Amino acid sequence: MTADLELGELVTGLEVGNVAHGGHFVARHEGRVIFVRHALTGELVDVRITELSKRFARADVVAVHRASPHRVVPPCPIAGRCGGCDFQHVEPAHARELKRQVVAELLGHLAGFDFTGEVAEVQPAPFGWRRRMRYHLDGSGRPGLLAHRSPEVVALPVEGCRIADVGIAVPPADAGRPDGQLLALATAEGPVFAGTGPTGRTVLEQVGERSYRVSLDGFWQAHADAPRVLVDAVVAGLAPRPGEVAFDLFCGVGLFAGALAAAGAQVWGVEGDRRAVGLARENVTGGNFVSGDVARRMAGLPEAADLVVLDPPRAGAGAAVLAAVAARQPRAIAYVACDPAALGRDLRIAAGLGYDPVSVRAYDLFPMTHHVECVAILERR
Repeated sequence: MTADLELGELVTGLEVGNVAHGGHFVARHEGRVIFVRHALTGELVDVRITELSKRFARADVVAVHRASPHRVVPPCPIAGRCGGCDFQHVEPAHARELKRQVVAELLGHLAGFDFTGEVAEVQPAPFGWRRRMRYHLDGSGRPGLLAHRSPEVVALPVEGCRIADVGIAVPPADAGRPDGQLLALATAEGPVFAGTGPTGRTVLEQVGERSYRVSLDGFWQAHADAPRVLVDAVVAGLAPRPGEVAFDLFCGVGLFAGALAAAGAQVWGVEGDRRAVGLARENVTGGNFVSGDVARRMAGLPEAADLVVLDPPRAGAGAAVLAAVAARQPRAIAYVACDPAALGRDLRIAAGLGYDPVSVRAYDLFPMTHHVECVAILERR
């Protein structure tokens, strides 16, 4: 516990510094670092302490005495209470600049890579982009979203969630579920509302000319145009040739495997979710897919590969997977990352294995939030 601060304490006249990873901004109070939500660089604010640790504290802004020129009135009436859109108070173009700063700082510090690009806007933006939602029901059965780091359900405004696809922004009145949760999906077949838990039900998703079956509660990119944008970036970076051997690791239902197979590559995929692997086999006929821990299952893949796609969860691919990939000596690797910190750590590991990034592109696939997606292309040194 910190000696100079207490949980719930009001700290006044705090000068806000640079943006940090995770959507916070760095401030200091009597030498103590405070990570502040809903602030902007250069502002003078009052904050309430929400979390304490030995090394730092977290806080939320409760009053702004000197506002940044990039501060705007949040368009959603539950912004600041709902835990989802932590950048609603930021001008959209400046939010992309903040994400660029975070990507550049993390990749420079962790991997020694000089990121000089921008964070590209992807339409639809900044509203109506999210095609997969998980609503929670409050004590009265009204749908809402969870508060930040809390089980509290914040009821939706009358107009629904602003970032959700219009077809799923306002759940139907009779959508209550016994477990208190409701999945809402805007799919190629139309809006779907259902309870949580494995049911065996699938939905159809469309990416260009290709169709993909996905489990109702399985993983699929949330932004409406993310699958196309990411596939285009991966294919352009790898430039697959007919007959090449390609690995799609953490492959899900075969999004990248499908694009590589369409280019004539011989595709192998590994994924931990057994249901997703079954669907990948249906989605990408002719591909070879196995389920299980990616690092362990690599032993059963061909001993050589020309191309590798990595699309790991937020924690990153890790040293064991990267070592197994480098042992195949692929000519190029595409790394799709939803966390620039994990990407930076893995780029450093890859460099030790003889692979360096030749390009990193960043995309704003989560408007109104601090999240950012990156695609790095690595080649053998």
